[in-house]
Amino acid sequence: MNTKLLLFLLFVLFLFPACAKKNTAPAETELATEKQTQTKKVLVFTKTLGWRHKSIETGVATIKDFGKTHNFVVEHTEDSTHFSTAFLPQYDAIVFLSTTGNVLDDDAQKKFEKYIQGGGSYLGIHAAADTEYDWPWYGKLVGGYFESHPNDPNIRKATIIKTTNKHRSTSHFETSFSRDDEWYNYKEINPEITALLNLDETSYEGGTNGKKHPIAWYHLYDGGKAFYTGGGHTKESYNEVGFRKHLEEAMLWCLE
Repeated sequence: MNTKLLLFLLFVLFLFPACAKKNTAPAETELATEKQTQTKKVLVFTKTLGWRHKSIETGVATIKDFGKTHNFVVEHTEDSTHFSTAFLPQYDAIVFLSTTGNVLDDDAQKKFEKYIQGGGSYLGIHAAADTEYDWPWYGKLVGGYFESHPNDPNIRKATIIKTTNKHRSTSHFETSFSRDDEWYNYKEINPEITALLNLDETSYEGGTNGKKHPIAWYHLYDGGKAFYTGGGHTKESYNEVGFRKHLEEAMLWCLE
């Protein structure tokens, strides 16, 4: 073999691996980018202009735990400017965790409506129903507004009845069970909701909704989906196995 041919073969051997590496790099980058885009993202909103629940921080930590377990990103804010076209489209679900009062201005409200109309998901927890009384669209989204709750004490044990409507968030519960929480009475309940859990008003004092007293429900609304649970007033709620599982499965339903 002459010297020129040998040099040519050596050049080819060194050139081809280098080209192969260059050709596979973009593919690897595309796969990494695709994997990143598959990660779900949740915004937990906790702005309050009324009563401030001491359990909010515990609730945020709980949802972050769910994110670690199920591989979705959780961001927490009390900044209503996140309700804009620059932020909202990146989230797969928006959680209103014990928000109170009129927390969004007119522009933010319109942006949030468009988010839901575009197929977005909403999860309301406890005082999310004590929010935005002057915004009828929101009232229908959450499924009902807070009207009152028992006092002295406001935390009391009640029996909860599981409805026959099947849902992943309530499948672990017995047909009836008891727990302690602050039990809301509701007004302007959206007739389109699907009740999952009802309070048995004969088991405690202070209920005003009668035989049909929903305390957790879901529905499809204006192009999107919404879930609400009335539990979660206390810090202890988020350490209860049953309630924690209920909230976790509700969050996963919103991300389906």
